[in-house]
Parts: sequence; structure tokens; C-alpha cells
Amino acid sequence: MSRIGKHPITVPAGVEVKVDGNTVTAKGPKGTLTETFHNDMNIELKDGVITVTRPSDEAKHRSLHGLTRTLINNMIIGVSQGFSKELDVMGIGYRVAKQGKDLVMTLGFSHQVTVSEVPGITIDVPNPNKIVISGPDKQQVGQFAAEVREKRPPEPYKGKGIRYTGEFVRHKEGKAGKGAKS
Repeated sequence: MSRIGKHPITVPAGVEVKVDGNTVTAKGPKGTLTETFHNDMNIELKDGVITVTRPSDEAKHRSLHGLTRTLINNMIIGVSQGFSKELDVMGIGYRVAKQGKDLVMTLGFSHQVTVSEVPGITIDVPNPNKIVISGPDKQQVGQFAAEVREKRPPEPYKGKGIRYTGEFVRHKEGKAGKGAKS
């Protein structure tokens, strides 16, 4: 039995979940998420508890079991609490600002880089060197944060660029040939 898949999911107060075959809809204070899962997985909702079962012990069913349970759990957490990713902007002259629904970034290029909010994602800029991306869908939040980070990933020599909060960037030594002759 899957160690993750066998755990039941308790639906918290304020979240409404509907199971229609293999389509799960979760509605809460942060929004509504709908997802259709693999036909082989059995999803049941009884008395505010969701259980996911698999038909056999085949490798495919074992892998889908834990995945399905985790995705449903993430949907419920997303509509009740939401997910967020924080990004730090490092470098002299590097800064970000929010103009309307656009994120305007000055990242050392000859032009400013602009990224627009997508539906379901909220961008917040608490200070000029921090970006907070939040929303109910964990996958969408992570993908959008990766796309923002991709505009100027951290470089290994000075560490300048956009990085996740808490991300470790390994620094490299520069050229060792200053004044040394062989």
C-alpha cells in the first residue's frame, strides 16, 4: 500500500468538495479548483473525508495512487490557505516595482523587463528587492515563479540575479591570473 496514498484527507471547515466520478472540484475562500484524475483511481467522499484507492498493485497504479492523493490534498490546501513563493532580487541597481497588474523589473539590461499577472496569480512587491507570488494552484504558482526567476537567474560569480528566498547559490572564484606569472 502506498504510504502517502493510504492516508485519508479531511476536508476543513469552509471548503466545499464535490466528487463526480474522477473529477474533483474544491471551492473555498481563496478560489475554486477543478481537476480530472486518472480513470483507474477510485475517489470517494464520505462524511467530509476523502479516500483514494487503487484497483491493483501494478506499478502504474501504485505510482498514480500517491500522486492522486497528493494532488487532491494540494487542491484543498490551495483553496483554504493558498500557496506562495518568495523571490529575492540581488544586485546593485536591480529592483522591482508593481505598476497596476504588471511587475516591472530593472535587472541590468538596457530595458525594463515587464511581466503581467495571469488569472489566478497575485504578485506582491513588499519592498524593491522582494517579490511574493501567491495563488490557490500550487503548480501554477511554482511555474510562474520559475518564469519570473528565468528573466535573470543568479550568476555564480557575484550572485546577482533573481533567486528563491533561502536558495543557496554556489559562488565560483574569478580568474586567478591577476599579477601572477607562470
